[in-house]
Amino acid sequence: MVTAGTAAADDAPPSQGGAAATLGGLKTFDKAIIHDNGKDQQVGAGLFEMSVDNGGSIQTYCIDLHNPTQNKAKYEEKSWAETSLANNPNAGKINWILQNSYPQVNDLDALAKTAGAGALTEKTAAAGTQVAIWRFSDNAKVDAADPQAEKLADYLEKSAQNLQEPKASLSLDPPAVSGKAGERLGPVKVHTNADSVTLTPGTEAAGAGVKLVDKTGKTLTSAADGGEVYFDVPEGAADGSATLTAQAATKVPVGRAFASATKSQTQILAGSSESTVSATATANWAKKGAVPAVSAEKDCAKGGVDITASNKGDEAFTFELLDQKYTVEAGQSKTITAPVKEDQSYKFTITGPNGFEKTFSGVLDCKTASSGGSDTPSSQPSPASAGGSGTGGDTSGGDLAETGSSSNTPMIAGIAVALVVVGGGAVFFVRKKKAPAGQ
Repeated sequence: MVTAGTAAADDAPPSQGGAAATLGGLKTFDKAIIHDNGKDQQVGAGLFEMSVDNGGSIQTYCIDLHNPTQNKAKYEEKSWAETSLANNPNAGKINWILQNSYPQVNDLDALAKTAGAGALTEKTAAAGTQVAIWRFSDNAKVDAADPQAEKLADYLEKSAQNLQEPKASLSLDPPAVSGKAGERLGPVKVHTNADSVTLTPGTEAAGAGVKLVDKTGKTLTSAADGGEVYFDVPEGAADGSATLTAQAATKVPVGRAFASATKSQTQILAGSSESTVSATATANWAKKGAVPAVSAEKDCAKGGVDITASNKGDEAFTFELLDQKYTVEAGQSKTITAPVKEDQSYKFTITGPNGFEKTFSGVLDCKTASSGGSDTPSSQPSPASAGGSGTGGDTSGGDLAETGSSSNTPMIAGIAVALVVVGGGAVFFVRKKKAPAGQ
């Protein structure tokens, strides 16, 4: 079923892990000039700041030049595979630039000397770094307006090497498990750069007598990287489901991507204070029959959404996706990629036995606007289109730049907030089909 509408952000499921943040605006920037189709366009180039949910702040650069930002847009930490970086052979070079330039390198005299630039300020260093990133993220023909910032951009572009993608600040794998009452469901493995994460069962778990335990049955309230958590479901528990939330305070690794479900330009992390990160996992159980566990993740390399369904019951789990029937036998799992058009909103609802229902929604944003090579730049392609200015968050204990900006920092004149409304969003409903008798 297809219906027109904006991106389905309000009913999107919780992030599978990491930091969630709200865009605050462009804070430390200078000017850059985009050369496109014989025309030159001046834009702002530099560092954004975002406030992290439940505490903390981060700084980011844009990796989606021709898309505008939405004021106060909500962002979530994502893997490269869920963004335009999945199809970008230079993604690792962007990470090198982040590691070897401002704000990770805060000694601007040393940075200028290395780059062969005369002198750099926070603003010109940020602009030069952003310009170099755009050359790799968007294959853009862009120069820094300031000569010293341009020298920095040229140095970074020439020197960049491919580095590996940084790991998530926090994730739970898999994000969904299933089984029968009387069993320990899992394991769910913790991946984090924090020393420890707290583990909290959902209220429905307590009502059903479900506990979070290790493989020996010992109750867990925390875990470290690599730790394994199980849902201990008591014998005789009524068919149901439960959640767990893992949370920690840590610095988000430089180079992690941040994407918005509201079609606001994709960002990449340049610096982080001590910030709150979280992840959720769910468990589904029943006495008999099919017992499914379903999760979803954007797959930009394939141009769609990967739906992974597993079945720990004693009967097959059959469902329909985009007019195709799929069956997951007892004890098996299957991943299906549901194709979604670029910039299109999607909503998948999968139902199963005993009231099982799982909904996944969002917007597929896997390409930069100039990926095809023929797009004309937006009238607001700049990070400066995210309106607002102000002081940054508390940077104590983190690696954020000391920008020195204030609430009176001016935005570039003439560049306004541009809201992107996604029309013609596709909404897909996936329903479990009853198997014929005897199947």
